[in-house]
Amino acid sequence: MNSREYIESGILELYVFGKLSEEERQDVQQMAADSPAIRTEIAAIEKAVIDLSQSVSPTISSETYDKIRQELLGDDPKVVHLKQKTNWTQYLGWVASFILLLGAGLMYLKMNDLMNEQINSEIEKNKAEYSKMQQTVSTLEQKNKAVENMMEILRDPNNTIVALDGQAAMPSASVKVYWNRATQAVYVDAKSLPEPPQGMVYQVWALKMDPLTPTSIGLLERATASSSKMYRVDNTHEAEAFGITLEPEGGNATPTMEQLYVLGKV
Repeated sequence: MNSREYIESGILELYVFGKLSEEERQDVQQMAADSPAIRTEIAAIEKAVIDLSQSVSPTISSETYDKIRQELLGDDPKVVHLKQKTNWTQYLGWVASFILLLGAGLMYLKMNDLMNEQINSEIEKNKAEYSKMQQTVSTLEQKNKAVENMMEILRDPNNTIVALDGQAAMPSASVKVYWNRATQAVYVDAKSLPEPPQGMVYQVWALKMDPLTPTSIGLLERATASSSKMYRVDNTHEAEAFGITLEPEGGNATPTMEQLYVLGKV
């Protein structure tokens, strides 16, 4: 089995996910040591998995205080009875004490308002951080779901893996098509394709070769892809080859051959 056949067999994807026996794993490592193409393919698969699995770690503030100090003034303050005096100095002392008490009360009210503002601010901050954490968890769940879907595709023995090689429009391009003959489902791994220009879109074609008969089976749009750029396109029950062209937004009735990016026979 040459390097290309080995790559198209699907064993490298299972090797990256650790689903091979020890003997099979050693065989892959030996093939990789002898073939730069196989080493390059393994690195590409690992990068795709890392991109899927990367996660965002949220930042959470420290816990707010559980309790705030109780009010400084008691509910039943003691009353001090003073003997009536006609000394003006004593009256002035009472006035000064009243002013001090009034000032202390105003300061307490101000501090209490400030503490309430700080508590409310902390509560709102925690609400925002909790909402952010929920969004992060939702994002991670979606990424995990994408990984699970990809694993199901890679493990399915009914899938035919078709390698699409770069054509004149983009010689460096490389795409894989996973075609399940039993369910007729078609998945396109287009991680190596660059983002299309503004107003353009990639269109996937199922081809019959003699005579050449192209059938559009979908557009590679963001709405139909996971974060790993694994696209689910329309089913097809028969195809002798697959190709991808660059077409105006919305797609074309027939492929623009001058914009044929990749092509591969089943």
